[in-house]
Amino acid sequence: MKSRERQRAVVIGGSLGGLLSATTLRAAGWDVDMFETSSNQLESRGGGIVLQPDVLDALHFAGVALPDPPGVASGERIYLDREDNRVEQLFMPQMQTSWSLLYRAMRNALPAESMHMGETFVDFRMEGEQIVAQFESGRNERADLLIGADGIRSTLRRCLLPEIVPAYAGYVAWRGLVAEPDLPLRAAHTLRDRFTFQQGHEHSALAYLIPGEDDSTMVGERRWNWVWYRKYSGEKLDKLLIDRHGVARPFSLPPGTTKGADVRQLRDDAKTLLAPTFRALVDATEEPFMQPIVDLRAPAMVFGRAVLIGDAAAVARPHTAGSTAKAAANAHALALALSSTWRAGSTIDSVLKRWENQQLQRGKLMTDLGVSLGNRLMSIAR
Repeated sequence: MKSRERQRAVVIGGSLGGLLSATTLRAAGWDVDMFETSSNQLESRGGGIVLQPDVLDALHFAGVALPDPPGVASGERIYLDREDNRVEQLFMPQMQTSWSLLYRAMRNALPAESMHMGETFVDFRMEGEQIVAQFESGRNERADLLIGADGIRSTLRRCLLPEIVPAYAGYVAWRGLVAEPDLPLRAAHTLRDRFTFQQGHEHSALAYLIPGEDDSTMVGERRWNWVWYRKYSGEKLDKLLIDRHGVARPFSLPPGTTKGADVRQLRDDAKTLLAPTFRALVDATEEPFMQPIVDLRAPAMVFGRAVLIGDAAAVARPHTAGSTAKAAANAHALALALSSTWRAGSTIDSVLKRWENQQLQRGKLMTDLGVSLGNRLMSIAR
């Protein structure tokens, strides 16, 4: 086969899924440009992430350098009751990192000219075997592959599958980050070096340490990451999603947007429902933020030369600790498949079909697991 010019991909979405797609495909020999609606970097978003092997494998393939260590290790898992008594413990070592650490590492690995901020994708069209991405600014980008890595609210998925929309699962995740020195010593002593849980009636909490704002893993410079799952009706959720400026937000309340009355109610509820250790975390958090838990699974991931990956294709509930890992596995497998396309004499289309079959199965297994775990934790009958 005669040599060909390098193939080009356009990636929609500048969060972790988009960065994983861009870095792995570049490592596979593709030219890649990434487009993100926000005009600013996204480093302030997100909280803690359990660092799974799929993420490490993808970053190693992409040549993305991580700090050493890349996170904060925990050994024990402990379960507290309402009075802070330890009711169960087991040894389950793992590593927790931060969304912002992974984000910075991948952004630093990409050339600045390949990242285009403030560009809102609106649609696409086909021209022969190439796909043309169209943007709100009037910009058009021609490529061999268009990748929708734009998350739960994916614009590309809405173009392809307008009937597939996120379904509220009946509960939310309140989240917070606390600088390590800002937590009372008694609570810090209980939590340090551990992954800690509390299970109650229709609510569940967890906490662990992650790197600090500057990615530091030094003692005293890290952050406590906590999550509190709460069951709310759809009507209650709609009221919560009206932010402190009176704006109804469609999917989440980022840090700093929650109404003061709702933060006060959260703290009052913590006094009633949470163990003293978890209550201390909530009280020490200046700006708690909230994300509704949703379910979504697309029936397909490949539509000609348009591809969905990560949360744009299937949303795994956070109990799986696998959302970022799933995006990493999608992106890594796609890059591996496409790196051998021309050497093996295959077409892009045949490679994409094989990749889709494997990744759809992965998505189904993970989303089914998340639904099972979440409904059991929150006492939701389905």
